[in-house]
Amino acid sequence: MEINSSSLKSTTRLAGVLYLVWIITGLYAMFYVPSQINTQGDIATAAKNILSNEFLFRISIINDLISSTLWVFLVLVLYRLFKSVNDRQAELLVALVIVQIPVVFVIDAFNITSLMILKGEILKTFEPSQRQDLAMLFLRINDYGVLTLEMFWGLWLFPLAILVYRSRFLPRFLGVWLMINGFALVVLCFTGLLLPQYKDIVYKIAFPAMLGEVAFMLWLLIKGAKVQSVNSAPYQR
Repeated sequence: MEINSSSLKSTTRLAGVLYLVWIITGLYAMFYVPSQINTQGDIATAAKNILSNEFLFRISIINDLISSTLWVFLVLVLYRLFKSVNDRQAELLVALVIVQIPVVFVIDAFNITSLMILKGEILKTFEPSQRQDLAMLFLRINDYGVLTLEMFWGLWLFPLAILVYRSRFLPRFLGVWLMINGFALVVLCFTGLLLPQYKDIVYKIAFPAMLGEVAFMLWLLIKGAKVQSVNSAPYQR
């Protein structure tokens, strides 16, 4: 199946731009927000941190919604980019992303509910300590929700890695790196669930592997596709 060269170039750049913005929103949620709002200490201190940074807490929820929306558009662009390589793998790629979006919305609903409880906007008959306990319960549920999502963060990289490896218009080492990246995230998920005391150690060991997505994004954004070999790539259903 022939692929239009100019269309391939523009689709690759668009994927790179969307990937870049999506990664930025993810880094903001994973590193900046927790550094400003620490919810891992005792309940009273965590509640105080949230209330004193309410606007940032609300911004973090909006950031999650924007990030999830960007991810949907990104995966659709990636489907367009790789469907000529293997349509079934491209469909699997989309499915493994789309299935995560409702979970993110539920997590954000819990987050805003936690804030409402802490502010006393709901459950007004409860004692402050009771409201804090209930709000922290929702936040802990969210933490484990994110932990389980890590498995899907890894799984969606498997079909992406296969597509990149077979594409011929992107270097194969990126496909290998993405596959390792996916395994690292799945291992992190199971470590967090089975042996949470070792998750930080595993994260430090696995961190270089998890730069595969960054490398892939930079290649799409800077180098783009090798157009000269595209038309020889086989189409597989």
